[in-house]
Amino acid sequence: MARVAIVTGGVVGIGAATCKALKKAGYQVAATYVSDTASAATFREETGIPTFQWDVADFDACKRGVAEIVRTIGPVDVLVNNAGITRDATLHKMSCEQWQSVIDVDLGSCFNMCRAVIEAMRERRFGRIVNIGSVN
Repeated sequence: MARVAIVTGGVVGIGAATCKALKKAGYQVAATYVSDTASAATFREETGIPTFQWDVADFDACKRGVAEIVRTIGPVDVLVNNAGITRDATLHKMSCEQWQSVIDVDLGSCFNMCRAVIEAMRERRFGRIVNIGSVN
């Protein structure tokens, strides 16, 4: 049975490339996204990789989303935390809300997703977590 991998922010850019590479390596892959349903549909049609929609900045949504992937595909063996957002602004122009949304998605999501998968990985005594950051 193939190992299961989740890639957050997995339907475009680095995430999409990661999903494709994992699938080529023999993994069952699940890609997450938050809002771009058109890109998710195109990605799903082109790759055959299932997509799941939730906000990785939301702790409870991550728990529910991972549970759905486990029910649909199987236990998660690999988590790739790739989701990230940019709110390009210099500090003196950035609002507190912009700053907080970047922190919640780029950093908070790593905690949220790790917590959603770690106990099952510990029980099975196997798991891999990869955290990705870009120059942005």
